[in-house]
Amino acid sequence: MRFLLLPLLLCAACARPPELDEHITPAAKAAPFPALVPLGPLLDEADGTRITTTDAALQARAAALRARARQMQDESQE
Repeated sequence: MRFLLLPLLLCAACARPPELDEHITPAAKAAPFPALVPLGPLLDEADGTRITTTDAALQARAAALRARARQMQDESQE
């Protein structure tokens, strides 16, 4: 099986990637580069973030979504 996969991978490696420059709009080309910011302050800010959703709330939401999916399936089969 590996011997069959190798030629396919080699052919894919030799393929030319699509030309992406054609799809970039003039406005995007003229846009300034985004500002680079230090990573440290962003990580410090993220450290204070807490997840407040409880397991019970997630379980209730999952059950509600499953019930909605069942209802939608039943409606589509009618």
